[in-house]
Order: sequence, then C-alpha cells, then structure tokens
Amino acid sequence: MDFEFINKRYSVRQFKDEQVTEQTIKELVKAATCAPSGKNQQNWHFVVVTDKNKITEIARIVEAKNAELATYLRDEKKIKGFKGTVAYHTVFKGAPALILVYAGPYETIADMLIADGIMPREEAMKYAKPNPGIQNIAAAMENLQLAAASIGYGTCWMTGPTYAAEEISTYLGFNKAGYHLAAMTPLGIPASDKLSSPPRKPLEDVLTIIG
Repeated sequence: MDFEFINKRYSVRQFKDEQVTEQTIKELVKAATCAPSGKNQQNWHFVVVTDKNKITEIARIVEAKNAELATYLRDEKKIKGFKGTVAYHTVFKGAPALILVYAGPYETIADMLIADGIMPREEAMKYAKPNPGIQNIAAAMENLQLAAASIGYGTCWMTGPTYAAEEISTYLGFNKAGYHLAAMTPLGIPASDKLSSPPRKPLEDVLTIIG
C-alpha cells in the first residue's frame, strides 16, 4: 500500500521568507475541519497570525512565561531542563504564518457523572481519560498538517507554548467563550528540502491484534 502522502509530513522548524496566501490558509483550514469529531461537535477554532511583528511578540511572551514558571521550580536540574525547552517552544518565530488551534467546550460522560454527584468524583474522573474534546483538535491538526505537506508546506505540531495560552490570547485580543488554546503550528515553505523524521518504534512494540 502506498501512503506516501503521510510520509511527506515532517516537523519543520526553519522556513523560507515567503508569505503564505490567504487562499492557501483558508484551504488548509477547510481541510482541517473535514476531520472527524465526537458527536460532530467540531469544537475547534483557528486563529491565524501572519504579521511577523506579532509572531515575534508571541515568541517573546512564551519566553517571559517560561522564565516566570521556572521560578516555581526548586530542583536545579528541572529548572535548567525547563528553561532549555524555550528554544523549542519558540521555533515558530521564523515562520511567515502561525496557526493557533483553540478547543471549545465538550461535555463528556465524566462531566455528567460529576455534575449529578452520585458517583464519587475520583471514580467519575476515570471516564474523562479519553478526552474526546481534545482528540477532536488533534484530528483537525493532523488533517491540516497532512494537507499542508501535500502541497509543499512545512508545519510543526506544538503544544509546549500553550503554557502561555492566556497571555497569547490576551495579546491577540481573541476571546471566545469556553475556548482555550490547545495547540499551534508554524506554516511556511521549508528552508531546506533535506527533511527527516526521528525513527518510529517497531510495529511489534505498538500493535496487538486479538483474533
């Protein structure tokens, strides 16, 4: 079987200085919204930033939040490790476009059990583990990235910077009731055509077939 379209997707962190057209962005987001979602809730919202100054400022916001959160850590090794992630959490700053994906409300069986208060909260919480509301966002993001790769664009799935979600949303002036920043991706033409992906686990390590 030929799944070459999947193999075209790489995590791209460096981009050419070429703008992405509004029409291309709209087509990619449209592809994202074709993803399946639990109860067809489609609880996603896409915010696209194309102003380079704004993208640079978002990176600065992430850097500041990283430094702030590090002050709440005690172990020096953890502090150093966490501060070291900031370079990875701001790789989007060189991209011509930044897509932020927000997740909206999604009521689960856990929410209903907790609300009615008959089942102990600790027991009810185990039904929240699948978290379909976030799975919907993940499906949409995967669609977007595969679609982008199929037409020569690079992306990079990012959730690390979301620790600055509130600050980023406030800066952009985006406020949609019940929605929170769940993931983001830079978007642009890869700076290099020599792209690679880290090795995947052997299939026998991740597959169980029960006849």
